[in-house]
Amino acid sequence: MPDAALQTLVDTVRSAAARATPLRILGGGTKEVLARSLEGEPLPTSGLTGIVAYEPSELVVTVRAGTPLAELEAALAAQGQCLPFEPPRFGPGGTVGGMVASGLSGPARASVGAVRDYVLGLELVNGRGEALTFGGQVMKNVAGYDVSRLMAGAWGTLGVITAVSLKVLPVAPAEATLKFECDQAEALRRLNAWGGQPLPLNASCWVEDAGVGTLFLRLRGAAAAVDAACRSLGGERQALAQVAADWIACRDQRLPWFAARDPAQGLWRLSVPQTAPVLALPAGVGAPLVEWHGGQRWVQAGAEHAGALREAAAKAGGHATLFIADDGRSTLGIDRFEPLKAPLDRIHRRLKAEFDPAGIFNRGRMYAEL
Repeated sequence: MPDAALQTLVDTVRSAAARATPLRILGGGTKEVLARSLEGEPLPTSGLTGIVAYEPSELVVTVRAGTPLAELEAALAAQGQCLPFEPPRFGPGGTVGGMVASGLSGPARASVGAVRDYVLGLELVNGRGEALTFGGQVMKNVAGYDVSRLMAGAWGTLGVITAVSLKVLPVAPAEATLKFECDQAEALRRLNAWGGQPLPLNASCWVEDAGVGTLFLRLRGAAAAVDAACRSLGGERQALAQVAADWIACRDQRLPWFAARDPAQGLWRLSVPQTAPVLALPAGVGAPLVEWHGGQRWVQAGAEHAGALREAAAKAGGHATLFIADDGRSTLGIDRFEPLKAPLDRIHRRLKAEFDPAGIFNRGRMYAEL
């Protein structure tokens, strides 16, 4: 990491902490639409760029937080490797630090794991302006608490990630996507049944268009396994070149289902067990888009349905997150995440007090008072 860039960041954090001035961590700015109203002076990570170390034979890469995600993925692709969790891009400037801080994963997450499962170690600057290192560059690490993975999904509220070491994997040798026409209940039934079989399942997406439901199932793995699965599952095999663009659009929320969202409605993410049945959504709310073999269900709904959506998710054993507020911002008064229960609230507050005692980082990003 460039010493000058790191020192500038450290000095800025120390000054802000002394003045109790909030800072808004800024990478590529591609995920600001996903947040509550952001507070504070911008704290850019644009000076922290570049791949520090990459040994393809070890399947490990260490990269600075401000490095464009596209740059990292291009370097991996040149070696026939990838980030298997398919981090979404909501714009051209997404960074590696933002990828880890948001903890967001793409269509393959249910089969291959989430961002946090691939974080081996990281460097960060805490709210005291201290540059700290956690974890390492190996999978088996028993050096204390797993702080590295704690930062995945913390949305920058505990510190500024300055560098991260990630596990990467080879690109699968074979891939196929199958298409099935079926309603949501039948899609969930099939996905649950297939999940109990030795099939190379990788991703799934069920969507309804003009009243007709369609399930897309992506298979990845050894060529023999993929071909055998295609023969046993049936369905209509899709042209690889065409469907590859569709999966990218699914990852980046550019499918027609997302594009057709009424600006007066917010986008909600309902995280539930894969075995959960079709959810009883409020009257007037359209059919969801279902990913992760049933575990992630996207819903478009207005602020008036917030309570009903959270109740439906809770009854299924999950929770609902306001992912994108409506354009009128009427949902800004609604907690983006589920309100924390008392034990978890105490843990969150203790972590915040330890890592960011002055409360300067991304104030209000996750919860209004944290």
